[in-house]
Amino acid sequence: ATGRIDRGKIKTGDEVALVGFGSEKKSVVTGVEAFRKLLDYGQAGDNVGLLLRGVEKNEVERGMVLAKSGSITPHTKFEAEVYVLTKEEGGRHTPFFKGYRPQFYFRTTDVTGNVELPAGVEMVMPGDNIQMTIELITPIAMDEGLRLAIREGGRTVGAGVVTKILK
Repeated sequence: ATGRIDRGKIKTGDEVALVGFGSEKKSVVTGVEAFRKLLDYGQAGDNVGLLLRGVEKNEVERGMVLAKSGSITPHTKFEAEVYVLTKEEGGRHTPFFKGYRPQFYFRTTDVTGNVELPAGVEMVMPGDNIQMTIELITPIAMDEGLRLAIREGGRTVGAGVVTKILK
């Protein structure tokens, strides 16, 4: 598995879990590599390749998270504080309503989700800041504070942060 270390350290012998899209597979790190050199450990900010015992290449998908077992879990429903880009910022030209189903981009992967607006809010205008509830069609490894982008057809139309995990 390859990727950037978001936080903490990882070393050979660490017990880890590959988390994403509703599944979790436990493994042990058998090697840490960077630039074709074997390292003792990797730390936050490093781009590394990890050798994982009993994990085949086809079991690892873009967007999965490798973490200490139990430290991060996949979720589908959460609250987020979101800013909707204006037309001038490259965002939408028109408002959106409840039931809006854009793509939500987390780390390196897009997942479709359904938007629930707060009680009494009929529509969201470009330029608005709003607290909304989002339900994804596929679970994503997340915790509070995770940043996200809202996309339509590959174009970013909003940005936000997970404020509360619901499910």
